Amino acid sequence: MTIERHQAVPGMFRFQIDGKDVFSSVTASGRPKMIFVAGQLATSEKGEVVGAGDMRAQVRQVCENIKAALAAAGATMDDVVQTSTFVTDWGKFAQALDVRQEYLGQSLPTSTTVQVVALAHPDYMVEISAIAMLEA
Repeated sequence: MTIERHQAVPGMFRFQIDGKDVFSSVTASGRPKMIFVAGQLATSEKGEVVGAGDMRAQVRQVCENIKAALAAAGATMDDVVQTSTFVTDWGKFAQALDVRQEYLGQSLPTSTTVQVVALAHPDYMVEISAIAMLEA
């Protein structure tokens, strides 16, 4: 079964930055197995903060963490259907969207991004959770 992703939806605004879609407005899947990845922070395998003050480095580490979590469940970034992102600075996050797209490619999931006052540690700038779907 496939995952259907729709960036352009009649009657809805199509959010783009520099002419590139940032997320799919609607994602549909007939796949029965769901994988939930808890919010990931820019934390190394040793528990250290990666890229303090550098949103691009933090987005990259967060995506690597999500990629590793998905692999543990037999999934890839192409199986992601939804992300929830929390950032401490929307402007800095917008400058790192290309890094996010390196990992999500053309398989853009539905996505919600919220700016928050703080995350679990003052050096963290971004946290992303994900939902993926697989064949059973």
